[in-house]
Amino acid sequence: MKNQKMAYFYAICAVLVWSSVASAFKISLRYLDFLQLLLFSGLISCVVLLIILFAKNEFRELSKFTFKEYLSSAVLGLLNPFLYYILLFKAYSLLPAQEAQPLNYTWPIMLVLLSIPILNQKINIKSIISIIISFFGVLIISTQGDVLGFGFTNLTGALIALSSAIIWALFWIFNIKDKRKDLPKLFLNFLFGIIYIFIATISFSKIGVPHINGILGASYIGLFEMGITFVLWSKALDLSVSTAKVSKFIFLVPFLSLVIVYFVLDEDIYLSTIIGLFFIVLGILLEQIKKVKNKI
Repeated sequence: MKNQKMAYFYAICAVLVWSSVASAFKISLRYLDFLQLLLFSGLISCVVLLIILFAKNEFRELSKFTFKEYLSSAVLGLLNPFLYYILLFKAYSLLPAQEAQPLNYTWPIMLVLLSIPILNQKINIKSIISIIISFFGVLIISTQGDVLGFGFTNLTGALIALSSAIIWALFWIFNIKDKRKDLPKLFLNFLFGIIYIFIATISFSKIGVPHINGILGASYIGLFEMGITFVLWSKALDLSVSTAKVSKFIFLVPFLSLVIVYFVLDEDIYLSTIIGLFFIVLGILLEQIKKVKNKI
């Protein structure tokens, strides 16, 4: 049964959590390296998703999957959580939160670009303009306003953050083509992902008893960023009379995130970050408006 008020409630809860994770990433990375953070948060997420599976009586769905579908989960798990969060956490370890978060937020634009070769979708002039506008915002943020001089503050970090957006867009494309139930599918992705993460951690880092603040940070990320928020957002979509009514709240995330970064991390928010973020969101909005008009 549709309930728009409750849909808004769940959507706002999800948005508030997503807005806080940039700060959680930076704080946690003070006590754990990016591989350790991914390992501990990924393990917690797996436990959370498993509990939710049992609570929703969907655990038995796992036994219905074919070998090919398990193989698909193994591939998807390589994209997310493994590659996506490795790149994302590494970007946060190199960049201020106010730069890493907006650059990662370009994934809808990456989705448009990747849909051309993968889904054989055609691109029109409005999409091209949207992409140019968003990437102009990326340039402003990456150079802290020194656009003409191309004075990148950390080119490596910026490229890694953009790479995480590409991986997420790839994951979204392949995941949407997979018609299995979302929750069991996501759990399997993380289960396979944890295997890859464990191998990477013992190969390039070390596993030990982390600082209590590191445990708390990883727990928060695993519980909310990778776990419960998925359920909140899915619930919002299920209860809403239309996807568009709740999807618009997503655009609040990067701006709310900057507010939390300012107060929690005590980062001075650059004017270039605000301006660049404005261009990124403007480009994404233009692309969304195009899609809505096409559906009408």
